Amino acid sequence: MKSRYFPHLHLLYSKKSFIKLERILKVLIFVLLCIALSSPIVVDKFNPQNRHGKDIVLSIDGSGSMNASGFDMEDEVSQGERLSRFEIAKVIASDFIQKRESDNVGVVLFGDFAFIASPITYEKEIVVDMLSYLSHGMAGQNTAIGEGIAYGVRAFKHSKAKSKIIILLTDGEHNSGEISPKDAIDLAKEQDIKIYTIGMGNRGEADEALLQKIASESGGDFFYAESAKKLKEIYEKIDELESSKIKSREYLLKDYYYWAALLLASSILLFLLYREARR
Repeated sequence: MKSRYFPHLHLLYSKKSFIKLERILKVLIFVLLCIALSSPIVVDKFNPQNRHGKDIVLSIDGSGSMNASGFDMEDEVSQGERLSRFEIAKVIASDFIQKRESDNVGVVLFGDFAFIASPITYEKEIVVDMLSYLSHGMAGQNTAIGEGIAYGVRAFKHSKAKSKIIILLTDGEHNSGEISPKDAIDLAKEQDIKIYTIGMGNRGEADEALLQKIASESGGDFFYAESAKKLKEIYEKIDELESSKIKSREYLLKDYYYWAALLLASSILLFLLYREARR
């Protein structure tokens, strides 16, 4: 059996191994310091506070009268088609939703009764998609304005926004539902919810006196739309009145990570100093 010899056993000494490791650690410290000096950051153009600007619920009349046509005077809205009031209301509401960059939006549909079609959310695409699936008559043929408001209030159950708004649109008079407009207004006032009301259609069809009362008692405004063009202007006016202050300026959220590289480099340096002191 042949004998085996190791002439360089000194290379296996732990001291030599540490010297090799020490060189690697010194290089690592240099690299980490370079990274720290370059100041790596992650930039987010959306400030998280934007997502809590305002909470808005669109409460839309889906009764049988909203199936009436003859309201599509604006080619930009109807695109040459003869749309019903309800379809035009959805198109213009969808445009309004997509412009509310810093707000959360939900949708309520009311007729004989009301229901929350889309809860309040920051995901505008989801709200617009849900709105596109709604049709007149889904909630019945009559007009429960009281329930339209009450369910709008209910949609704010988990809201933490300081500013809460309901935009109620109807072309008729309150004639259905278990909740009266008066009781619904009280519910809104208890939670400090502002209501904008929009009468839609020919003058005299919607209950202007009631809509004015709802708006004035809740701190909102009343509008009347006799055409698609006018309805679009109303939503633009509300958008102007309720523009979030934070929306008018550009915010960049910057997270700096230089400290992580600096902390790691400092830890390795302290370790090397400790080893040197122990020698």
